[in-house]
Amino acid sequence: MKRIIRDQSDIRAGLEELALLDPRLVSIIERAGPVPLRLNDPGFQGLASIIVSQMVSRASADAIWRRITAAGPVTAEHYAALAPEVIATFGLSRAKAATLSHLANALVARHFDLEAVGALEAGEALKALTSLPGIGPWTAEVYLMFCCGHADVFPSGDVALQAAVRHAFAMDERPPAKQLARMAEVWEPWRSVAARLFWAYYASEMRRQVAPVTESSLQ
Repeated sequence: MKRIIRDQSDIRAGLEELALLDPRLVSIIERAGPVPLRLNDPGFQGLASIIVSQMVSRASADAIWRRITAAGPVTAEHYAALAPEVIATFGLSRAKAATLSHLANALVARHFDLEAVGALEAGEALKALTSLPGIGPWTAEVYLMFCCGHADVFPSGDVALQAAVRHAFAMDERPPAKQLARMAEVWEPWRSVAARLFWAYYASEMRRQVAPVTESSLQ
């Protein structure tokens, strides 16, 4: 049965099970401190915010998001109705602007149903999301984790996770995505909690605030 993370009690339950599944995580849990829930509402706004944050710094993403929200409600219907010259003021790359417009239009035309996709098992949901133009695995995984509450998703391509695991396990190099995905198999069915744990650990050990990031976002 698919587990759904709804509140902090689910995070605590996941951490308790993870400590039993992999005793190496006990000290990491102690050093990480509080593990944030970080849940947002599913739908266009949640997915749009993730798309905006990909491959840019936090400051740039925040600035772009402020411009988008200042233009009106962040709904598929409103975004699809925006004039191209308005969208051009947001500071989006051409690729991201195309991704958001395509997503908004697909939702308005009912060619895609984010609510239905969020209710699918993770593998099916990821396949459906990545079928959309401009939506890659990282974007889909982060959306399922933080907007749909999927408990067993691990975005192994996230460089902050790779850096955190390298530091936690004293590895010589940052594990590439495929290697990290194999390592994460031991943390089933709570891989989303494991990811949150390693982000919290990274923030604690490196004394910097982190969220899911791609390569460019660390710069």
